[in-house]
Amino acid sequence: MLVADVEIQSPADDFYKLLINETHHFITASPDTVHTLDVHEGDGYSAGSIRSWTYCVEPGGEKEVYKERVVVDEQNKTLEMVAISGHIFDQYKTYKIVFKVFEKDETAFVKLQLVYEKYKDSDPEPEHYLKFLTKLLKASDSHLLQKLRGSSS
Repeated sequence: MLVADVEIQSPADDFYKLLINETHHFITASPDTVHTLDVHEGDGYSAGSIRSWTYCVEPGGEKEVYKERVVVDEQNKTLEMVAISGHIFDQYKTYKIVFKVFEKDETAFVKLQLVYEKYKDSDPEPEHYLKFLTKLLKASDSHLLQKLRGSSS
């Protein structure tokens, strides 16, 4: 498992709402890396929904697809994106992205966890995905702050 605590400037509750109800804003926040979000089952946001993303880990890089099942834990402000197909399985047997929004000392954070199983011990850790998702969280935070500031003027 790889873990990072990403500090955000947005209020924790607002950022959690973005993660749960407005994940499509990842595309607006980072259009050079996140290209599409397609919903296959459910509403795309609630637990059990199946959706797929098209993205590039690096701007201009190779396009990848990540198809996932959504798991939501409202009480703990947690969103899990459990891989069910896509390019990730070229590298890992199992893969799950976990976002948990929390506050510590009046500062908001997103705990980002990549939970995965490698095919072989010698396979690389998914550090490039951790960096990609950290950048995506930061871009989404900036996007949300602009939106919040715009609605309060």
